[in-house]
Amino acid sequence: MSKHTEYSSYREKLIEHLFVGELFKLSWNRGDCQLEIAKPEVDNSGYDIIGEAYGVVRHIQLKASYIGGKTARQKVHVKLADKPSGCVIWIYFDEDSLDLGPFLFFGGAPGDALPCIENTKVAKHTKGDQDGFKAERPNIRELNKGQFLHFDSIEGIYGKLFEL
Repeated sequence: MSKHTEYSSYREKLIEHLFVGELFKLSWNRGDCQLEIAKPEVDNSGYDIIGEAYGVVRHIQLKASYIGGKTARQKVHVKLADKPSGCVIWIYFDEDSLDLGPFLFFGGAPGDALPCIENTKVAKHTKGDQDGFKAERPNIRELNKGQFLHFDSIEGIYGKLFEL
């Protein structure tokens, strides 16, 4: 079993912290230190962090895949559409060095709701019940990789988030 599989929860938090750190570093280097990040106490509305800068509030769901991975879709909670400027950022990372990028973005402009996902494919549980039946998850939708915008750099995704 690979370290990425065995310690997947650890890796998920590590990628989140590296991403937030890169955003903070960019805000610092811009000389304005405008970025603020908050985390929800509970995870039932589909977002992992809240970012605010330049009067824009973003509720952000983070996803991660290693470069060369076969993941072609991500699962998104429908409640993310109820949050201010909800969006999904799919972070690719190097499996060995954990360097971040490229970044994929699904969302609207600041102030706009998440594009409608109600009519996208309803996700199913990954594990079946005792009979192998995989029930639908009515509040979770699947987004295909092709529905995301591509950004090569942290500067690109930061600009998209806060319309710079």
